[in-house]
Amino acid sequence: MKVVILAGGFGSRLSEETHLKPKPMVAIGGKPILWHIMKTYSSFGFNEFVILLGYKGYAIKEFFTNYLIHQSDISVDLTDNKIEISQSKAEPWKVHLLETGLNTMTGGRIKYAKKCVGKEQFLLTYGDGVADININDLIKYHNVHKKKITMTAVQPEGRYGALSIGRDGNVNKFMEKPKGDGSWINGGYFVCEPEVFELITDDSTVFEQEPLMNMANAGELFAYKHDGFWACMDTLRDKNKLCELWDTNTAPWKVWAD
Repeated sequence: MKVVILAGGFGSRLSEETHLKPKPMVAIGGKPILWHIMKTYSSFGFNEFVILLGYKGYAIKEFFTNYLIHQSDISVDLTDNKIEISQSKAEPWKVHLLETGLNTMTGGRIKYAKKCVGKEQFLLTYGDGVADININDLIKYHNVHKKKITMTAVQPEGRYGALSIGRDGNVNKFMEKPKGDGSWINGGYFVCEPEVFELITDDSTVFEQEPLMNMANAGELFAYKHDGFWACMDTLRDKNKLCELWDTNTAPWKVWAD
């Protein structure tokens, strides 16, 4: 099963980094967040990726075209103009990099993946969110209900601590950054049937609007509730928090062995 990753947005809320690179290339622990997402899928045996490019897509192309060399020992023979690669530590990935247009919306970008995915079930996520989700359990859930789309639903961590205050003003409980207000939101990490491509009209289609709304109205959109870790790198604050978790060896999304 192929993994489709949306990696073409402008990332304007993270402009401190994205004026130089696309958001999926912003690094956590020396590797792009895109790499972290791919490592999650790869740890469950999914090693073929379709990456949907847009804003500064050349940076993602350059990363992968040089990746094997950067992950290997090399010998350069300047006399014969030969390069020998040995002791490669690169993952067994096959990566399709598709140009989908600078201003194309999420649905339009997904439509471009059809030529790689064909008529097969596929996995889909965004290029800026990490989680400790069990991909195999997600797929099993999808195959049980047999609908067109499964979306992973998450409850993001609150930004501030919360107080439980009694009638007399005493603080009964203090909770450091509890889960949000109880609402579930779209956390990405979808499982999709190929019929999803037919829901997308053109490049202007926003996947999270008409396609998902129509599927919900038709009873074809199911939610897989993920109670574990999930984080989206929207701002510099988000990026710094993820880097802190990685640097202190407490990153919950690192579900793979070194």
